[in-house]
Amino acid sequence: MMSIIAGFLSRMILLRFFVILLGLTLFVLTLEIVGLISSILEINPSPLMSVGEYALARAPGVLNTFLPFCLLLALLLSITELSYRNEMTAIWSIGIAPSRLILMLLPVAAVVGAIQFLIADQAVPAAAPYLRNWGIGDYASQSNKVAPGDPIWVRSGTDVIQAKFVSPNLDEMKNMIIFRRQSDGLLLQQLYVERAIQVGDHWKLSNINVFDRGGRVPYHLTEMNYAGEMRLLSGAQTDSPEEMSMSQISDYIAHDGYGQRPVYVYQTWWHKRLSPFIVAFIMIALCVPLATRFRRGGGLGPLLGIGVGMGFLFFVSDGVAASIGEIGLVTPWLAAWTPTIVFGAIAAGLVARTELA
Repeated sequence: MMSIIAGFLSRMILLRFFVILLGLTLFVLTLEIVGLISSILEINPSPLMSVGEYALARAPGVLNTFLPFCLLLALLLSITELSYRNEMTAIWSIGIAPSRLILMLLPVAAVVGAIQFLIADQAVPAAAPYLRNWGIGDYASQSNKVAPGDPIWVRSGTDVIQAKFVSPNLDEMKNMIIFRRQSDGLLLQQLYVERAIQVGDHWKLSNINVFDRGGRVPYHLTEMNYAGEMRLLSGAQTDSPEEMSMSQISDYIAHDGYGQRPVYVYQTWWHKRLSPFIVAFIMIALCVPLATRFRRGGGLGPLLGIGVGMGFLFFVSDGVAASIGEIGLVTPWLAAWTPTIVFGAIAAGLVARTELA
């Protein structure tokens, strides 16, 4: 009996979840495409292909944004429908407590959490380079396009490098200036390099003019080896943790953010990347106790209002907490998990109050 009820509720919630998610995503993408159509049509000579490519690239970001709220709506609509038909009354009457019902819906939370994690960790980073390259809408200021003659900036450890030319596969640079620095950022030396070619795990520099700190006489070198890992500061790579996979975020944390952003920014997003599984469970834990107040239909408007209000408050507080973590006001893990902990405690309190009533 329990497995039948669990399967019935899970199918009901997931069906409404996918329908709401698909409808909302199509609605948002349609609004974006209509508003940006003139820029989108420049992507591809075929108008239909242009719209299709943009929609495909933007879909992961839209899905990632609205997926938790779609789960909340699916839960509330399912509970509303069951309450209206007095089926929630039947569920409570056979002795299923709210806490047990929440545990029965754990597979739903796992499925939704896994979907959001995969979208945020794989689909969004894969689509981001195309959006930045097109430079449409919010990505206009993040475009990868570099005007002819504009320098490319590269980071190698504590050193900063400027190059007038970088080959597409990043194995050759020309007309470079290497600013060699101490760990505290103090400039030690400037190298003016005509050409650099990657050879194995190092770079072979040609025709180098060396200027040391302290006013010493400059000197010229025909060749020298330069060891270091090159990291683009602009161009093909992003420093936004929202557009990185978890492995990339971990790499930036291990290397102190490569000097692009403070490391606590990446630490905050590392913790947030793990949150979808818990957030999905909290959405269920918040909605189920509300259903006990509407056992025989009636008053369903307040149920939807309270549920949507609590969900909206959670998402707003989650965004604010992440912003606070990004500017370093609180510890990264605390910024990432505080809203989840607080609303988890609220959900636990609602469940306990319902079962003790």
